[in-house]
Parts: sequence; structure tokens; C-alpha cells
Amino acid sequence: MSQTESSADQTGLDHIHRFVPATHAGLRPILALHGTGGDETDLLPLAEMLAPGAAALSPRGKVSEGGMPRFFRRLAEGVFDEADVVAKAHALADFVEAARKTYDFEAPIALGFSNGANIAAAIMLLRPEVLAGGLLLRAMVPLQEKQETERAESLAGKPVLIASGAMDPIVPVDDPTRLAERFRACGADVTHEILPGGHGLGQGDLSLAKAFMEAHARIG
Repeated sequence: MSQTESSADQTGLDHIHRFVPATHAGLRPILALHGTGGDETDLLPLAEMLAPGAAALSPRGKVSEGGMPRFFRRLAEGVFDEADVVAKAHALADFVEAARKTYDFEAPIALGFSNGANIAAAIMLLRPEVLAGGLLLRAMVPLQEKQETERAESLAGKPVLIASGAMDPIVPVDDPTRLAERFRACGADVTHEILPGGHGLGQGDLSLAKAFMEAHARIG
């Protein structure tokens, strides 16, 4: 699998990242967004498993928490620095737009886990034109206050899968439901599945994610 690796050496590409070119025409690219402590390599195998041959862009979060990469700051477990969420979501959205020009690919579907799912959700609420959909694994509500860009039909018809764990000790029990409601209010086609597990991923997540990508990864 051919990959391009960068440490911010191209105009506008200010995140360390990996880019995997497509080997299968007609598939929607994937934006792979790791969880806390991960990096730009973590979700590439999952992206390839879910959509074999699709292009994949995988950036590393620019915030360090005790040496662990993240996409935005938090004040405590489950308590986000919302001003930083907004700033980092816009910066990551700008990076995705620059990468599209550099690598020449269509708007991607976000594949995010935990912190990566949260920044993907923030981008969809703040910059709905950047992503074609979202596969959000263990996501929380990234911004408590409704944003100006959260308007009816801003995500019109875009597919979103939220997969949460019934025994997740990190994600508040009502957060995924509230996030799903906010996406639906923006016109997204949302599926929210609650699986019998915790914060880690299991076979049920993989089966749901595979079915989601098979249904929505093809362009046109």
C-alpha cells in the first residue's frame, strides 16, 4: 500500500499526516481521525478494512496531553475546552481542504474514534461542507452550545453513524443521543446504535462500520 507521509512540508498541510492514494476508482475517500494517544498510523488499517482501495487521509492531532496526541484540549475527563474545539475544528477543516487540492480527492467521510470522532462531529457542525459524512465511534457532544452553522439542511442527506457503548465509562449516557438529534436537526441521515460494550471497539462496531461504508462509500 503506497503512502505519502508529511511533516507539514507542503502549502497548507500543517498537520503531520499520512495519505494513502486510492487503488479503487469510485470510492469516497476516508478521513481517519485517531483517539487520544494515537497517531496518523492508527486507523489506516481499519480504513482499508472498511473500504478496500479507498484513498485515506490520516492527520495527527496537534495538541499534546501528557505526551499523548489529541485534536483539541480538554479541562478534565469529559470536559472540553470549547474555544479550543472551535479553533482546532476550523484548523483541521482548513487542512482537509488544502489536502484535497494537493492530493486531488473528493470530500471524505470521516472515520473517527473517541477524540477523533469528537473533532469530526465538531467539523460537521461548524463546517458542514467539508465532510461527506461521518462514521463516529464513541463520540460525545463536542460543543454544548448550538453553533451558528447548525442550521436546517446544512448537512442535508449526509450519512452519519454514531456507535456508542452501553457501558462506556467515558461518554455520558445521553451524549450520543443528543449529538444524533443535533445532526438530524441539520438534515443529516443519522443512525445511532448502542452496542453492549464499553469505550473500546468490538466486533459489533466493525460489522456496523463495514455495512455503513458499503452503503455510503461509493461516489455517485
